[in-house]
Amino acid sequence: MGTVGTSADDIADERRQLINVAYRLLGSVTEAEDAVQDAYARWYGLSRSRREEILSPGAWLTTVTSRICLDLLGSARARRERYVGAWLPEPLPDHTEWNHAGGADPTGPADPADQIVLDESVAMAFLVVLESMTPAERVAFVLHDVFRYPFAEIADVLDRSPTACKQLAASARRRVSVVRAPMTATGRADVVRHVKEAWEAKDIAALVGLLDPAAVMTADGGGMVGTVLRPIEGGAHIAQYMVAIADKAPGLELLERSVNGVPGLVAQRAGVVMTVASFDVSNGRVTRIWAVRNPEKLRPWAREGSRSGRAMPRGGQRSGPF
Repeated sequence: MGTVGTSADDIADERRQLINVAYRLLGSVTEAEDAVQDAYARWYGLSRSRREEILSPGAWLTTVTSRICLDLLGSARARRERYVGAWLPEPLPDHTEWNHAGGADPTGPADPADQIVLDESVAMAFLVVLESMTPAERVAFVLHDVFRYPFAEIADVLDRSPTACKQLAASARRRVSVVRAPMTATGRADVVRHVKEAWEAKDIAALVGLLDPAAVMTADGGGMVGTVLRPIEGGAHIAQYMVAIADKAPGLELLERSVNGVPGLVAQRAGVVMTVASFDVSNGRVTRIWAVRNPEKLRPWAREGSRSGRAMPRGGQRSGPF
């Protein structure tokens, strides 16, 4: 895991890879950064002679980061039992949009969210499935299937045999196999745009037509903001809920944005992001909606307000906060 090198630059260069591994393991930018910082602290806590004995600092850092994540995953279940409402992974903005808009300071410290590679392994649908795995399954699957680390090295992380790690990854893979192949980016964007337009028009019939009859909407407020505590099931019920709340939060703008690398929606008021919504789309209809409202999970989106000039409201109408 990683490349050979012991210079300060070599060590620092590993950070991007470590953040990517940790986010996929934890589903949290904040926790991923903490895990990586902890791993670096342990590295620099070693004596110089001990560090010089390590042939591949990258491998050492990846192993330590993964073990830290494994411990965090073990304790996360207990923490989430006390969590108010549903727990969802932290949504990620598209860092290329920040760069093009001038929202990010290229000379400042790198934002952890900016370093995460946006591919299918960070799509909300994928991350939600990862949440259903045991900690060991998740580590084995992410390290092997996503990052292509050999089971012999994963065995060192999990303190199990390579054969046992292979079995864990196979078990996790069966869970992932139920995730449908995503639509093309254009097809998904069209559906999300139509949902936005129908919501702004408060057109229940149009929303029902865009939502799968068995669609499910899950919201995460973390007990910090008001939202539904249990998933809403059924396209008709979701459409009615969306229209019912549209009048309860005047002044919100509904924006089309990339969320975890795929088209999504962002609701903001006075330049402050209030909600980030991800969608799973199949056969031209929305099957799942994940709406994150917990302010602590929206920190990577804080710069969205500086780009409010790119908002795309239609007819001056406002939408609800999910």
